[in-house]
Amino acid sequence: MSRESSRSWAWPSELRNAGILGINRRNLEFIAENNPRLFYPRVDNKLLTKQICEDNKIPIPSTYAVLRSQGEVYKFPGYIKGLTDFVVKPASGAAGRGIIVVAARSGEDFKTPSGKLLTWSDLRYHLSTIISGLYSLGGRPDEVIVEQRIISHHALVKVTVGGTPDIRVILYQGVPVMAMVRLPTNESGGRANLHQGAIAAAIDLSSGVTFGGVCKNRKISWHPDTGEPIAGLLIPGWKNLLTAAMKLGDVLEMGYVGIDFVIDANDGPVVLEANARPGLAIQVAHGQGITKRLEFVEQQDVDRRLEDRWNLIDELAKMGM
Repeated sequence: MSRESSRSWAWPSELRNAGILGINRRNLEFIAENNPRLFYPRVDNKLLTKQICEDNKIPIPSTYAVLRSQGEVYKFPGYIKGLTDFVVKPASGAAGRGIIVVAARSGEDFKTPSGKLLTWSDLRYHLSTIISGLYSLGGRPDEVIVEQRIISHHALVKVTVGGTPDIRVILYQGVPVMAMVRLPTNESGGRANLHQGAIAAAIDLSSGVTFGGVCKNRKISWHPDTGEPIAGLLIPGWKNLLTAAMKLGDVLEMGYVGIDFVIDANDGPVVLEANARPGLAIQVAHGQGITKRLEFVEQQDVDRRLEDRWNLIDELAKMGM
Protein backbone atom coordinates (compact mmCIF):
# COMPACT_ATOMS: atom_id res chain seq x y z
CA MET A 1 0.00 0.00 0.00
CA SER A 2 1.39 3.40 -0.98
CA ARG A 3 1.83 6.19 1.51
CA GLU A 4 -0.68 8.30 -0.46
CA SER A 5 -3.43 5.64 -0.37
CA SER A 6 -3.02 4.99 3.36
CA ARG A 7 -3.32 8.59 4.56
CA SER A 8 -6.29 9.34 6.82
CA TRP A 9 -6.70 12.98 5.78
CA ALA A 10 -7.53 14.97 2.66
CA TRP A 11 -6.11 18.06 0.99
CA PRO A 12 -8.37 21.18 1.05
CA SER A 13 -8.72 20.95 -2.74
CA GLU A 14 -9.94 17.35 -2.42
CA LEU A 15 -12.55 18.37 0.13
CA ARG A 16 -13.77 21.21 -2.10
CA ASN A 17 -14.02 18.86 -5.09
CA ALA A 18 -16.07 16.47 -2.95
CA GLY A 19 -18.51 19.27 -2.17
CA ILE A 20 -17.55 19.62 1.50
CA LEU A 21 -18.60 23.01 2.87
CA GLY A 22 -16.02 24.57 5.19
CA ILE A 23 -16.73 27.01 7.98
CA ASN A 24 -15.21 30.05 6.22
CA ARG A 25 -17.24 29.61 3.05
CA ARG A 26 -20.34 28.84 5.11
CA ASN A 27 -19.93 32.08 7.06
CA LEU A 28 -19.04 34.36 4.16
CA GLU A 29 -21.03 32.98 1.24
CA PHE A 30 -24.11 31.41 2.75
CA ILE A 31 -24.71 32.94 6.18
CA ALA A 32 -23.53 36.52 5.64
CA GLU A 33 -25.20 36.82 2.24
CA ASN A 34 -28.50 35.15 3.14
CA ASN A 35 -29.17 35.95 6.80
CA PRO A 36 -29.83 39.66 7.47
CA ARG A 37 -28.36 40.68 10.83
CA LEU A 38 -31.62 42.48 11.59
CA PHE A 39 -33.39 39.12 11.86
CA TYR A 40 -30.89 37.27 14.08
CA PRO A 41 -32.94 37.89 17.27
CA ARG A 42 -35.69 35.78 15.71
CA VAL A 43 -33.52 32.69 16.17
CA ASP A 44 -31.07 33.73 18.90
CA ASN A 45 -33.90 34.35 21.38
CA LYS A 46 -35.94 31.18 21.89
CA LEU A 47 -38.84 33.15 23.34
CA LEU A 48 -39.12 35.17 20.16
CA THR A 49 -38.83 32.00 18.05
CA LYS A 50 -41.64 30.42 20.06
CA GLN A 51 -43.82 33.51 19.61
CA ILE A 52 -43.25 33.43 15.85
CA CYS A 53 -44.22 29.76 15.80
CA GLU A 54 -47.36 30.42 17.85
CA ASP A 55 -48.39 33.29 15.58
CA ASN A 56 -48.04 31.03 12.53
CA LYS A 57 -49.60 27.89 14.06
CA ILE A 58 -46.34 25.94 13.97
CA PRO A 59 -46.22 23.28 16.74
CA ILE A 60 -43.91 23.96 19.72
CA PRO A 61 -43.61 22.65 23.30
CA SER A 62 -46.02 24.38 25.69
CA THR A 63 -44.54 27.18 27.81
CA TYR A 64 -45.31 26.95 31.53
CA ALA A 65 -43.48 30.04 32.79
CA VAL A 66 -40.77 32.62 32.00
CA LEU A 67 -38.42 33.92 34.71
CA ARG A 68 -36.97 37.35 33.94
CA SER A 69 -35.38 38.43 37.22
CA GLN A 70 -33.53 36.99 40.20
CA GLY A 71 -36.55 37.77 42.36
CA GLU A 72 -38.72 35.46 40.27
CA VAL A 73 -36.39 32.53 40.99
CA TYR A 74 -37.86 32.28 44.49
CA LYS A 75 -41.36 32.11 42.98
CA PHE A 76 -40.37 29.11 40.85
CA PRO A 77 -41.96 26.45 43.14
CA GLY A 78 -45.31 28.17 42.61
CA TYR A 79 -44.86 28.18 38.83
CA ILE A 80 -44.33 24.40 38.74
CA LYS A 81 -46.97 23.48 41.29
CA GLY A 82 -48.70 20.33 40.09
CA LEU A 83 -46.03 19.58 37.45
CA THR A 84 -44.06 16.34 37.73
CA ASP A 85 -41.86 16.88 34.67
CA PHE A 86 -40.66 19.94 32.77
CA VAL A 87 -37.63 21.52 31.07
CA VAL A 88 -35.73 24.67 32.05
CA LYS A 89 -33.59 26.40 29.45
CA PRO A 90 -31.95 29.77 28.79
CA ALA A 91 -33.82 31.89 26.27
CA SER A 92 -30.56 32.89 24.55
CA GLY A 93 -28.46 29.79 25.11
CA ALA A 94 -26.62 27.85 22.43
CA ALA A 95 -25.44 24.28 21.78
CA GLY A 96 -27.75 22.90 24.46
CA ARG A 97 -25.87 24.60 27.29
CA GLY A 98 -27.83 25.34 30.45
CA ILE A 99 -30.74 23.02 29.70
CA ILE A 100 -32.00 20.81 32.51
CA VAL A 101 -34.69 18.19 31.97
CA VAL A 102 -36.71 17.13 35.00
CA ALA A 103 -38.38 13.75 34.49
CA ALA A 104 -39.86 13.27 37.96
CA ARG A 105 -40.00 14.69 41.46
CA SER A 106 -39.05 12.96 44.69
CA GLY A 107 -40.27 14.94 47.67
CA GLU A 108 -38.50 18.29 47.41
CA ASP A 109 -35.90 16.92 45.01
CA PHE A 110 -35.97 16.74 41.21
CA LYS A 111 -34.89 13.75 39.13
CA THR A 112 -33.35 13.96 35.64
CA PRO A 113 -34.00 11.29 32.97
CA SER A 114 -30.63 9.68 33.85
CA GLY A 115 -31.71 9.35 37.50
CA LYS A 116 -29.58 12.14 38.91
CA LEU A 117 -31.15 13.95 41.86
CA LEU A 118 -31.19 17.74 42.10
CA THR A 119 -32.14 19.54 45.30
CA TRP A 120 -34.18 22.73 45.25
CA SER A 121 -30.97 24.53 46.21
CA ASP A 122 -29.20 23.02 43.16
CA LEU A 123 -32.00 24.03 40.81
CA ARG A 124 -32.36 27.50 42.33
CA TYR A 125 -28.65 28.14 41.79
CA HIS A 126 -28.91 26.95 38.18
CA LEU A 127 -31.88 29.22 37.48
CA SER A 128 -29.93 32.13 38.94
CA THR A 129 -26.91 31.45 36.73
CA ILE A 130 -29.11 31.38 33.63
CA ILE A 131 -30.57 34.80 34.44
CA SER A 132 -27.09 36.17 35.16
CA GLY A 133 -26.09 35.26 31.59
CA LEU A 134 -23.75 32.31 32.18
CA TYR A 135 -25.13 30.44 29.14
CA SER A 136 -26.26 33.31 26.93
CA LEU A 137 -24.65 34.53 23.74
CA GLY A 138 -22.19 37.23 24.73
CA GLY A 139 -22.80 36.69 28.45
CA ARG A 140 -25.71 39.13 28.53
CA PRO A 141 -28.45 38.82 31.20
CA ASP A 142 -30.94 36.18 30.13
CA GLU A 143 -34.35 34.71 30.85
CA VAL A 144 -35.43 31.21 31.91
CA ILE A 145 -37.99 29.31 29.89
CA VAL A 146 -39.92 26.59 31.72
CA GLU A 147 -41.63 24.40 29.18
CA GLN A 148 -43.21 21.05 28.40
CA ARG A 149 -40.97 18.01 28.55
CA ILE A 150 -41.17 16.05 25.32
CA ILE A 151 -41.90 12.32 25.64
CA SER A 152 -40.12 10.52 22.81
CA HIS A 153 -42.24 8.81 20.17
CA HIS A 154 -42.26 5.04 20.59
CA ALA A 155 -40.66 4.62 17.15
CA LEU A 156 -37.45 6.17 18.49
CA VAL A 157 -37.35 4.72 22.01
CA LYS A 158 -35.13 1.76 21.10
CA VAL A 159 -32.38 4.05 19.82
CA THR A 160 -32.62 6.55 22.66
CA VAL A 161 -30.83 6.44 26.01
CA GLY A 162 -31.55 8.86 28.87
CA GLY A 163 -32.87 11.70 26.75
CA THR A 164 -34.76 12.83 23.67
CA PRO A 165 -33.49 12.57 20.07
CA ASP A 166 -33.83 15.60 17.85
CA ILE A 167 -33.95 16.17 14.11
CA ARG A 168 -31.94 18.91 12.40
CA VAL A 169 -33.10 20.20 9.00
CA ILE A 170 -30.95 22.60 6.97
CA LEU A 171 -32.90 24.92 4.68
CA TYR A 172 -31.48 27.03 1.91
CA GLN A 173 -33.63 29.62 0.18
CA GLY A 174 -36.66 27.98 1.75
CA VAL A 175 -35.83 24.44 0.58
CA PRO A 176 -34.77 21.59 2.92
CA VAL A 177 -31.40 20.41 1.61
CA MET A 178 -30.16 17.99 4.31
CA ALA A 179 -31.47 16.40 7.48
CA MET A 180 -30.20 14.19 10.29
CA VAL A 181 -31.38 12.74 13.59
CA ARG A 182 -29.19 13.01 16.70
CA LEU A 183 -29.55 10.13 19.14
CA PRO A 184 -28.54 10.37 22.82
CA THR A 185 -26.21 7.76 24.35
CA ASN A 186 -24.90 6.94 27.80
CA GLU A 187 -21.66 8.69 26.88
CA SER A 188 -23.49 11.86 25.87
CA GLY A 189 -25.32 11.90 29.20
CA GLY A 190 -28.69 11.63 27.51
CA ARG A 191 -28.06 14.74 25.40
CA ALA A 192 -28.43 14.84 21.63
CA ASN A 193 -25.06 16.60 21.41
CA LEU A 194 -22.61 15.14 18.89
CA HIS A 195 -19.56 16.63 20.62
CA GLN A 196 -20.50 14.80 23.82
CA GLY A 197 -20.89 11.40 22.18
CA ALA A 198 -24.39 11.34 20.66
CA ILE A 199 -25.00 9.52 17.37
CA ALA A 200 -25.88 11.21 14.08
CA ALA A 201 -27.82 9.38 11.38
CA ALA A 202 -28.62 10.85 7.97
CA ILE A 203 -32.26 11.10 6.86
CA ASP A 204 -33.47 10.61 3.30
CA LEU A 205 -35.39 13.78 2.45
CA SER A 206 -38.10 12.07 0.40
CA SER A 207 -38.96 9.16 2.66
CA GLY A 208 -37.88 10.29 6.13
CA VAL A 209 -35.95 7.03 6.60
CA THR A 210 -32.53 7.02 8.27
CA PHE A 211 -29.35 5.62 6.76
CA GLY A 212 -25.73 5.46 7.84
CA GLY A 213 -24.60 6.43 11.31
CA VAL A 214 -21.61 8.12 12.94
CA CYS A 215 -20.45 8.62 16.49
CA LYS A 216 -17.40 10.77 17.23
CA ASN A 217 -16.70 10.84 13.47
CA ARG A 218 -16.58 7.04 13.23
CA LYS A 219 -19.09 5.04 11.21
CA ILE A 220 -21.38 2.81 13.25
CA SER A 221 -24.38 0.65 12.37
CA TRP A 222 -25.77 -0.14 15.80
CA HIS A 223 -26.60 1.93 18.86
CA PRO A 224 -23.74 1.24 21.29
CA ASP A 225 -26.05 1.04 24.31
CA THR A 226 -29.16 -0.68 22.97
CA GLY A 227 -27.72 -2.75 20.12
CA GLU A 228 -30.51 -1.56 17.82
CA PRO A 229 -29.79 -0.76 14.14
CA ILE A 230 -29.54 2.93 13.33
CA ALA A 231 -30.47 2.70 9.66
CA GLY A 232 -34.00 2.05 8.48
CA LEU A 233 -35.82 4.18 11.06
CA LEU A 234 -38.86 6.02 9.74
CA ILE A 235 -39.14 9.44 11.35
CA PRO A 236 -42.79 9.80 12.46
CA GLY A 237 -44.73 12.62 10.80
CA TRP A 238 -41.93 13.33 8.32
CA LYS A 239 -44.05 15.22 5.77
CA ASN A 240 -45.54 17.38 8.52
CA LEU A 241 -42.06 18.04 9.90
CA LEU A 242 -40.67 19.26 6.57
CA THR A 243 -43.79 21.35 5.95
CA ALA A 244 -43.36 23.03 9.35
CA ALA A 245 -39.65 23.59 8.60
CA MET A 246 -40.42 25.34 5.31
CA LYS A 247 -43.19 27.40 6.88
CA LEU A 248 -40.94 28.57 9.71
CA GLY A 249 -38.03 29.21 7.35
CA ASP A 250 -40.29 31.52 5.33
CA VAL A 251 -41.44 33.63 8.28
CA LEU A 252 -37.94 33.83 9.78
CA GLU A 253 -36.79 35.35 6.46
CA MET A 254 -33.37 33.74 6.72
CA GLY A 255 -31.92 32.09 3.65
CA TYR A 256 -29.58 29.63 5.38
CA VAL A 257 -30.97 28.24 8.60
CA GLY A 258 -31.08 25.08 10.70
CA ILE A 259 -34.34 24.12 12.38
CA ASP A 260 -34.42 21.52 15.15
CA PHE A 261 -37.43 19.33 15.92
CA VAL A 262 -38.36 16.73 18.49
CA ILE A 263 -41.02 14.08 17.98
CA ASP A 264 -43.52 14.00 20.84
CA ALA A 265 -45.39 10.76 21.50
CA ASN A 266 -48.73 12.59 21.36
CA ASP A 267 -48.15 15.80 19.41
CA GLY A 268 -45.76 14.55 16.71
CA PRO A 269 -43.08 16.91 15.34
CA VAL A 270 -42.64 20.15 17.32
CA VAL A 271 -40.05 22.89 16.79
CA LEU A 272 -37.35 22.99 19.43
CA GLU A 273 -35.34 25.93 18.10
CA ALA A 274 -33.83 27.55 15.01
CA ASN A 275 -30.19 28.34 14.32
CA ALA A 276 -28.77 31.01 12.01
CA ARG A 277 -25.33 29.37 12.18
CA PRO A 278 -26.02 25.63 11.81
CA GLY A 279 -22.97 23.41 12.19
CA LEU A 280 -21.35 21.34 9.48
CA ALA A 281 -21.39 17.90 11.15
CA ILE A 282 -24.48 17.00 9.14
CA GLN A 283 -22.09 16.36 6.23
CA VAL A 284 -20.32 13.71 8.30
CA ALA A 285 -23.64 12.01 9.04
CA HIS A 286 -24.39 11.87 5.30
CA GLY A 287 -20.87 10.97 4.24
CA GLN A 288 -21.36 13.69 1.63
CA GLY A 289 -20.77 17.40 1.24
CA ILE A 290 -23.68 19.82 1.22
CA THR A 291 -22.24 22.30 -1.31
CA LYS A 292 -23.58 20.61 -4.43
CA ARG A 293 -27.07 20.63 -2.95
CA LEU A 294 -26.82 24.33 -2.15
CA GLU A 295 -25.61 25.07 -5.65
CA PHE A 296 -28.47 23.02 -7.10
CA VAL A 297 -31.02 25.12 -5.20
CA GLU A 298 -29.32 28.34 -6.38
CA GLN A 299 -29.85 27.25 -9.98
CA GLN A 300 -33.60 26.80 -9.51
CA ASP A 301 -36.39 29.30 -9.73
CA VAL A 302 -37.67 28.56 -6.23
CA ASP A 303 -41.37 29.28 -5.92
CA ARG A 304 -43.11 29.89 -2.61
CA ARG A 305 -45.64 27.15 -3.36
CA LEU A 306 -44.90 24.12 -1.23
CA GLU A 307 -45.77 21.64 -3.98
CA ASP A 308 -42.99 23.05 -6.15
CA ARG A 309 -40.51 22.78 -3.30
CA TRP A 310 -41.49 19.15 -2.74
CA ASN A 311 -40.36 18.41 -6.31
CA LEU A 312 -36.99 19.95 -5.49
CA ILE A 313 -36.79 17.90 -2.28
CA ASP A 314 -37.19 14.71 -4.31
CA GLU A 315 -34.36 15.80 -6.62
CA LEU A 316 -32.14 16.65 -3.67
CA ALA A 317 -32.85 13.25 -2.10
CA LYS A 318 -31.59 11.56 -5.26
CA MET A 319 -28.27 13.40 -4.84
CA GLY A 320 -27.74 11.51 -1.58
CA MET A 321 -28.03 8.08 -3.14
